[in-house]
Amino acid sequence: MSKRVISPGGIIDGVVELPGDKSISHRYAIIAALAEGRSEIRNFASSADCQSTLECLRRLGVEIEKSDRTVRITGTGLNGWKEPRKPLDAENSGSTMRMMAGALAGQPFTSTLTGDESLRRRPMRRVIEPLRQMGAEIRSKDDRAPLEIRGGALHAIDYTPPTPSAQVKSAVLLAGLFADGPTTVRESICTRDHTEVALREFGATIDGTKSAIRIHPRPKLKAQQLTVPGDLSGAVFLIAAAMVLPESSLMLHNVGLNPTRARVLDFLVSIGAAVNIASVQMLHGELVGDVAIRHAPLKGGEISGAQVAEMIDELPMLAALGPFTENGIEIHDAKELRVKESDRIATMAEGLRAMGARVEEFADGMRVEGRTAGKLRGAKVDPQGDHRIAMALSVAALGADGDTTIRDAECAAVSFPEFFVTLDKLRGAAKA
Repeated sequence: MSKRVISPGGIIDGVVELPGDKSISHRYAIIAALAEGRSEIRNFASSADCQSTLECLRRLGVEIEKSDRTVRITGTGLNGWKEPRKPLDAENSGSTMRMMAGALAGQPFTSTLTGDESLRRRPMRRVIEPLRQMGAEIRSKDDRAPLEIRGGALHAIDYTPPTPSAQVKSAVLLAGLFADGPTTVRESICTRDHTEVALREFGATIDGTKSAIRIHPRPKLKAQQLTVPGDLSGAVFLIAAAMVLPESSLMLHNVGLNPTRARVLDFLVSIGAAVNIASVQMLHGELVGDVAIRHAPLKGGEISGAQVAEMIDELPMLAALGPFTENGIEIHDAKELRVKESDRIATMAEGLRAMGARVEEFADGMRVEGRTAGKLRGAKVDPQGDHRIAMALSVAALGADGDTTIRDAECAAVSFPEFFVTLDKLRGAAKA
């Protein structure tokens, strides 16, 4: 277990080119493996999660080459994957497990998806149920991994997930590639649409509305040359660091600004953050631009309802900002956080309390008191192996009195391996 000591103070100052977006990289890799021909994906995510997806695809007989941040994938066509000799290990990646389950449901063989201890604890019923409705045979114990998937001929369905989930939507759409007719997924709250965008880029036919997405079966997917935008979900931790430390100024180049992902920037502006966006362009169906941030006093605010689904990955970061706002941060309707890589509500609350924050925990969220509750103090904190908690508590530690020790800090590599190096460089540049 590695640990990292975060000393407070300094300022954030500099320009950053972010690693590729994790969510988009997963999708490009899986769809490229189902396409015909050799795809080249530049700025592919460096995260451990996306490497798990690549390794699963290799075990299915897909030829993959990597050089620096470029990945070349020789697709096999829709039914060219080979039956794996061993279980496919998604490690800590829920995205890998859920989306690969959708693609494997249409394959004419039996495969097993497993993961690390944390992933095997996470519920998979929400993806198992629609795939079973489509005709896949899936065996599991208590609706948790390992998942044994016997794929084959699938039926088209019209499906409304009980809980909004981009991963479940993606699994059903990927399975819909193999169905006997058009498959529809309906959403009461629009979740991130990277799968729809990527499938169109590769040649799939998708129509309908934002709330009812329909995919037509058996498209001839064609290899593509693609560049992955910078990861906004990783960028937010650097943005938060600039908001914690006075006099900070940060520029992030080529960040993904997909409207289903960028709500967090709108929220930050609404509570007083000084955020400017420039050089916006469309890249392979995805909105990309530069984001500039200057330190400014934050008022605080409440997050609930549809905002939760739109900012689910950013909620730990927003909770970490609570003690640095005037009125604190309050989160409701976020039960989903209880079944992420950790119980993110309990783990975040425990970490902030150890640092002296006043935190009230709810079944579906938390309230973190603002500056009037007093300054944070350095402490020893445990992110419970959760990458986003590790980064969020590191951000809070920048504004504490005294050093903070983050246990198992390297779990941040699950999504942002360069996080601590980047943070150190930005603070080092400011000191120089």
